[in-house]
Amino acid sequence: MTDTRERLVEAARDLFLMQGYQATGIAQILKRAGANSGSLYYFFPTKEDLLIAVLEWYRDHIQDDLLDLHTARIDDPIERIFGLLDGYRKMLTSCNFEVGCPIGNLALELANTHPAVRSLLLVNFEQWVDSVEGFLNAAAERLPGDLDRRALAVHILTTMEGGVMLARTYRSIQHFDQTVTHLRSYIEALVRAGTQWSAPRSVPKPEEPE
Repeated sequence: MTDTRERLVEAARDLFLMQGYQATGIAQILKRAGANSGSLYYFFPTKEDLLIAVLEWYRDHIQDDLLDLHTARIDDPIERIFGLLDGYRKMLTSCNFEVGCPIGNLALELANTHPAVRSLLLVNFEQWVDSVEGFLNAAAERLPGDLDRRALAVHILTTMEGGVMLARTYRSIQHFDQTVTHLRSYIEALVRAGTQWSAPRSVPKPEEPE
């Protein structure tokens, strides 16, 4: 029973990612999962219930299947941010721009029409931001003391989502790369400012009496 439920969630997750929620039919999900309609409606009385289960899967697996996957081998916390962004870049190029961020896709499609799932969309975004903010906090001594690191983490999320959307629309990685390059320049400027801000000021030596 548990295996059947997991197969249904996995099938729905993959199909929602590839073709969207509205365009995915129940028959497609059943065929991909190798399940019958009785099993589906036993676990998920409605298609929206299945959608909620998919979003809960993303919520519960974001650390292992996304964040750690692309950042665990990188020591520098700031470079972990760019390692994460590079993971999206590889995803875009490997699938020929056919798929994007799964949460971003669903948010664009469903935020206004399915209010019941909006809170789960927010939870997934907040977990992403929490992790990036954690990277920034780990590098706090290299950044300006008055920097709002939470706001910067939200900005990085916005940068990623916008870059993914443009890459998929243009069918080119150019705009994604340009966006990440500008983000890196901005963060490098913050690091320079933070280093200057935190560096101890040299005190001039008193002149020796003649």
